[in-house]
Order: sequence, then C-alpha cells, then structure tokens
Amino acid sequence: MRKLIPVAAAFAAMTAILPSTPALATGVMKCKAGPPSGWKSQDVLKAKLVKEGWTVRKSKVDGGCYEVYGTTPEGDRVEAYFHPVTLEKLYVARRGQVLFRKPGY
Repeated sequence: MRKLIPVAAAFAAMTAILPSTPALATGVMKCKAGPPSGWKSQDVLKAKLVKEGWTVRKSKVDGGCYEVYGTTPEGDRVEAYFHPVTLEKLYVARRGQVLFRKPGY
C-alpha cells in the first residue's frame, strides 16, 4: 500500500501537467446528412445489402454515416460506409486496404 501512494501521486501530477487532447471520431468518413429524422433506417440498408449479396454482421452510426461490418458478395470481410439518406456506398476497406472510395469523400 505504501508503494501505491507515490505511484498515484506521480500519475496525478503528470495528468495535471500534460495538455489534454480533444476526442477524435473513430471513423474515417464524415457525412453531412442533416437530421436523423430524414435518414433511411439501418434495417432498410441491411435489406438492400443482403439483396445485393452482402452478409451484414454489424451496423452503426459513425461520423454521420452508416458504418457496416460485413462480407461483400466477393467474399471480402470489410468495413464500409454508406450515406444515411441515399444509402450510397462511400467507402469500403479490408484490413486497412481501401477497396473503394467515392470521389469527394
């Protein structure tokens, strides 16, 4: 217990001195899609992708876009971003390798 107090004090001193950094978005895309009330649902996107031959494991909102983790019809496990209003494909990457990026995004 006596060794813990100096370590805790040193940590507290360091965090007081170091500048704080702003939180960063986790995604690689940003969509200016307006309020969510005008977006199509994630279920509609999932249905569209399944019809096209995708397997969707997970989808979420990130950076104002729909981010999808799944498998393409070609069998690639990917992370993909779609516009929430138009459901247009904006970005697809596999293990850090960009497979598709819509110009302007």
